[in-house]
Amino acid sequence: MNSNIIIIGYGNELRSDDGIGQKVAKVLQLSQVKSIAVHQLTPELAEILAGADLAIFIDACLISESFQVQVQSLSPTSCNIISGHTADPPSLLALTQALYNYSPPAWWIKVPGVNFELGYSLSPIAEIGVAIALQRITQIIDANSNLFH
Repeated sequence: MNSNIIIIGYGNELRSDDGIGQKVAKVLQLSQVKSIAVHQLTPELAEILAGADLAIFIDACLISESFQVQVQSLSPTSCNIISGHTADPPSLLALTQALYNYSPPAWWIKVPGVNFELGYSLSPIAEIGVAIALQRITQIIDANSNLFH
């Protein structure tokens, strides 16, 4: 399998559970996968996405949004203008499409968190979510392996 899979985990590691995305990106160890941990999504990531066969974004969400790890497929939508240097995954995919006339198949994994105060450690709920997110990433890659032939 000669694929180019990009995992982008993002969030603020200084705000406890907001660092979930970066934690997933840093502990993920799969061959054939490039894992990137960033504070926020920036337009510069479009160049990396333009060369990807598959992209998976990981971020924290408030537990009030969902008690479960959410997984959704993405398509490029430019409903949200990229303001300054921050973007959400659909906007970043839309920018990639606009600049490179290509956008990879993509997924967005949102992991619930409860503590977004200043701090470095994840809550027990977030730690469980990280483990589930790592399983979901493997499932997404396996389910999309037909893209890499």
